Amino acid sequence: MENFVIFLLFLGLATIQIGFSEDSRIVVGKAPWRMHTLFSTECNNYFDWQTVGIMHSYRKSGHPGPITRLLSCTDEEKEHYKGFHLAPTMEVPSMSKHPKTGDWYPAINKPAGVVHWLEHSEDAKNVDWVLVLDADMIIRGPIIPWELGVEKGRPVAQYYGYLIGCDNILAKLHTKNPELCDKVGGLLAFHIEDLRAMAPFWLSKTEEVREDRAHWATNITGDIYGTGWISEMYGYSFGAAEVGLRHKITDDLMIYPGYVPREGVEPILLHYGLPFTAGNWSFTKLDHHKDGIVYDCGRLFPEPPYPREVKILEPHPGKRRGLMLSIECINTLNEALLLHHIAQGCPKPKWTKYLSFLKSNTFAELTRPKVPGEINWLSEKVQMEQEMVGEAGKPFPKIHTVFSTECTPYFDWQTVGLMHSFRLSGQPGNITRLLSCTDEDLKNYKGHDLAPTHYVPSMSVHPLTGDRYPAINKPAGVLHWIHHAQIDAEYIVILDADMIMRGPITPWEYKAARGHPVSAPYGYLIGCDNILAKLHTRNPEACDKVGGVIIMHIDDLRKFALYWLLKTEEVRADTEHYATNITGDIYQSGWISEMYGYSFGAAELNLRHGIDNSIMMYPGYVPQPGVNYKVFHYGLLFKVGSWSFDKAIWRNTDLVNKCWAKFPDPPDPLSLDRTDEDAYNRDLLSIECARSLNEALYLHHKRRNCPDPRIRATMDLVAGNKEKIFRKFRKIIDRDSTKSISSDSIDYQDSLKPPASDQLFSSFRIWVVVLWVVCFFGFMALMAKLFSSGKKRKTKGKHHKGKKMTSNSGLFYLRGRNSEISDKL
Repeated sequence: MENFVIFLLFLGLATIQIGFSEDSRIVVGKAPWRMHTLFSTECNNYFDWQTVGIMHSYRKSGHPGPITRLLSCTDEEKEHYKGFHLAPTMEVPSMSKHPKTGDWYPAINKPAGVVHWLEHSEDAKNVDWVLVLDADMIIRGPIIPWELGVEKGRPVAQYYGYLIGCDNILAKLHTKNPELCDKVGGLLAFHIEDLRAMAPFWLSKTEEVREDRAHWATNITGDIYGTGWISEMYGYSFGAAEVGLRHKITDDLMIYPGYVPREGVEPILLHYGLPFTAGNWSFTKLDHHKDGIVYDCGRLFPEPPYPREVKILEPHPGKRRGLMLSIECINTLNEALLLHHIAQGCPKPKWTKYLSFLKSNTFAELTRPKVPGEINWLSEKVQMEQEMVGEAGKPFPKIHTVFSTECTPYFDWQTVGLMHSFRLSGQPGNITRLLSCTDEDLKNYKGHDLAPTHYVPSMSVHPLTGDRYPAINKPAGVLHWIHHAQIDAEYIVILDADMIMRGPITPWEYKAARGHPVSAPYGYLIGCDNILAKLHTRNPEACDKVGGVIIMHIDDLRKFALYWLLKTEEVRADTEHYATNITGDIYQSGWISEMYGYSFGAAELNLRHGIDNSIMMYPGYVPQPGVNYKVFHYGLLFKVGSWSFDKAIWRNTDLVNKCWAKFPDPPDPLSLDRTDEDAYNRDLLSIECARSLNEALYLHHKRRNCPDPRIRATMDLVAGNKEKIFRKFRKIIDRDSTKSISSDSIDYQDSLKPPASDQLFSSFRIWVVVLWVVCFFGFMALMAKLFSSGKKRKTKGKHHKGKKMTSNSGLFYLRGRNSEISDKL
């Protein structure tokens, strides 16, 4: 009886959800114009579960107007495709493999599908406004173009700051109006006439950029893989520029789960194109590239923490809000799958705590349709930011971030960590690694693709004095970059490689200005107060104890960089004043000479810093209440209980080129003792830092196409047993051979050779053993392959039930070419 009641409840929920499109949709008022929503997919399981998610959120959100899936399939794919019923669909010819060039690039199906819809759909003839979304989105509320302020000639779009090609040679090569190139994507809302004019250019410019392999480099496109995968995004921006469209741009309407929304902003689109976490739970869409979860009755994605657990996990209100959006995203996907399975006639699901939550009033309240509220358009935001910087009337200040490394495994894993955090932080502008290497180092170096890179001659061994001091490469690298790179940024943010970014570092937030750099406090630089400063700068009173994170106007940096290098050389050569009571260096080795070189060089020019202790913190320190630190600097040992992390221990460990290498996992945040609030908050941040490094390494290995770790473990087990098996059979062979030889009939020399007949028998026996061993390993390899493929047993009879996969299955799949370059962000 209890099970029957549960089934009725779920059936009622399904009926309610399905009925949203007819009777229960939010009333948004009579539309003054007609609108239509489009999203593009292909014929595979990966897009099918995304389709189920976006269609469920479309019905639930009260989003107005019809919606159409543009389904790109080959004739061969259509023969086996099962998902035609998942959404209102228009089939469009597949261009995944270009009909002329043969180039494999599925992302081109998006503009090709829109062009096909405009030319062949009756709906396109009876619409005023069109909204174009990606399949990997969750709609949280009605997106109404005329209420957002979309106008003819002024589409609305989401800001995509990493499209740096709008500012460089890429735009000049591919559009006659490079000044009109807008860095936008994700959410696109047009007047139908603008879309008709722009769509053919969207397609043709995508083809152009895709074929322009000479300019696929990361420092030109911003594509971290350098594979031309975001050519379609540039095709859109260049196509819009070609027809003179200028966008109304915002970064308030859409958010990636894992990001923290601006206070007071209610995003109405969740774009789950990037990995995101909540505690020790995580979700990455690429883990489910071949997942047939839509067709597996009762199977959902791994359940995330409950809202009450998130409240315990994250005390900071802003971050907690970001985590709540993350779990809302995956819970909505799971609700969509649950209702889809019920609608397809799957057996009623067994009661679980998680299913009870999905049908609860709590979840219904959390996911009720949202409205965006007041939107900050980029133009208004720029004006606000310019006033904060104190340079009103100038263009939006561009930012460029740099950090210094060397050609060693030590700096490579730090680079992977910093680059991963940079991409997640929302930091505006580009980033450049200043890579200091000798010619000999570069011959064997494997990490060229880890970051956009400017190569710098190594000064680890000083060319004049022979002094070995690698830290000098930082000022030397900055100086070399300034004189050899084309820099159009107004502000430069300088970081160390051993840092994790947690949010954007901008001059307007910290009130940096020309003549007024901003940095973090380095209180141990006591040399600013004693004889060291008097010896090495004309203005000792202007010496600031700062370092770590530096925000400086480019004009100041151009004047200052040479002083930074020269003063570093001076202090390094002043061995008479290495003492701890003068420098604060506990090792008395002159190792922090570069830090004093910075402070003394800035003092020479009377550059007085704004010192802000909220920019950076060391993991292991107790955070100040309410401070949202933008950078972790893991330069010191830190601990959580019996677990600890010291970067120096990993100096010679190659974590980047060894598949699935990582650091020891920190403790689970839920295991922390909350009796001491300071210690609890300290340990939470320490865990966050360590987990960010491991997440960066995991994604790096995934991009490098490392084999599935389960297969690796199986093969390691087989390899470990291999020697034991051979030793065992060697003993048998040796024992039998010894028995077949009589010590009485042969002398010592002859005993080294078996008789001819026995030798023949032994050889035959050895080949039999070898054949047996080869068959054994062949069988083990076959089992490993079958195990990794995740195939299910076929149904054997009418009443046979296929084995169900758990909610945790499907997390690990070997990725082919499509998985590496699947759906763009």
